[in-house]
Amino acid sequence: MTTGLYGGSFNPIHEGHLALGRHLVQHGEVDELWFLVSPQNPLKPAEGLLDDAARLHLARLAVGRKKGLRVSDFECHLPRPSYMVHTLEALHSAYPDRDFVLVIGADNWHRFPQWYQADEILRHHRILIYPRPGFPIDEAMLPAGVTLVSTPLYDISSTQIREAIAHDPAYNGFGLDSRVWAEIKAKKYYSLSR
Repeated sequence: MTTGLYGGSFNPIHEGHLALGRHLVQHGEVDELWFLVSPQNPLKPAEGLLDDAARLHLARLAVGRKKGLRVSDFECHLPRPSYMVHTLEALHSAYPDRDFVLVIGADNWHRFPQWYQADEILRHHRILIYPRPGFPIDEAMLPAGVTLVSTPLYDISSTQIREAIAHDPAYNGFGLDSRVWAEIKAKKYYSLSR
């Protein structure tokens, strides 16, 4: 079974994440997609990051029972910082019957040379890159095992959502699953003061 690994902070998970996951499954790019909630991306600041349990709960609310989509806390049980090369090794040991494929955005592909042991990931794992606004990809320059997938552009980000929650009194949860928005309001996440 081909399992797409879509790693991220998901701080919070939003409709763009879900739409991408559905698209990859429905178009046969992967049989199943795991939203791999990361405890802390080594290349991103921890400021404003909800704790692991809160982000996992929001992701599980959003994913629910959607066919082919799953939320994984696998990386939360590994030593920190969490480097994808170690996560992939541990996943292959834990699930030897699965063919794991890394799913990353074009913005992350531009930063990929900064990833810990990026060459090792490329040697042993396939990568699917999805488009992101402002990060063009030249398919002819992609190494073997790396594929640019044709998906819609989702011009939405968790950063934009957090800023809207904190600073825009008129924000009404646009871009969020209704259950996620209800939980954020109830727990007053992201400096929500309403």
